[in-house]
Amino acid sequence: MPIKVLYVEDELFLGKIVKETLETRGFEVIMESDGADVIRSFEDENPDICILDVMLPNKSGFELAEDIRKLNDDVPVIFLTAKTQTEDVVQGFKIGGNDYIRKPFSMEELIVRIENALRVKKEVLIPENGDSITMGKYQFHLNKQVLTKGATERKLSYREAELVKYLYRHKNDVIDRRDLLNHIWGNDSFFNSRNLDVYITKIRGYLKEDPSLEIITIKGVGYRFVV
Repeated sequence: MPIKVLYVEDELFLGKIVKETLETRGFEVIMESDGADVIRSFEDENPDICILDVMLPNKSGFELAEDIRKLNDDVPVIFLTAKTQTEDVVQGFKIGGNDYIRKPFSMEELIVRIENALRVKKEVLIPENGDSITMGKYQFHLNKQVLTKGATERKLSYREAELVKYLYRHKNDVIDRRDLLNHIWGNDSFFNSRNLDVYITKIRGYLKEDPSLEIITIKGVGYRFVV
């Protein structure tokens, strides 16, 4: 059964390109161009994911997301916008958006972000504090933030531990770099982006004794934690 996408875009030429491209990739696309018609379509179609342009006639994408969240807390919402101000990005996440793509964007980027948002709903569950998770030859003890291999123990910092947990939750999937930055540092600033590079290098070093574990860099997108 195809994934159903509710796509809201008032630039009809762009909308037609995006809709037809998504359909060639196997998605079912319900497209609306006027914010006033979106909630009716959402209730009638019950989409798997919503892609909302922010600047729309009658109702903005942010207002639509608020209305959608009143009906469904779980459906992923991706915003599309030409706006670049940080406060707009923050507003989108506060409303309940799952991702934020700045125009112009490539279709490959959009498809990766759709897939990523849908995978979050199916992410690997991590046990409650006090338990541990197994990653190849390693055990990660959640409450102690300790990584062990046999008798060898390594105490992780808070952010190192959060990074390991995030990678494990999304193991074998494409992990968007911005999602990772926003989850662990709260924003995707240049400074935090450089910090992430350092932390990824550290985690790779911690796991280097098990060749079955690999953090692959996907240029322009993010990472994939292969287990």
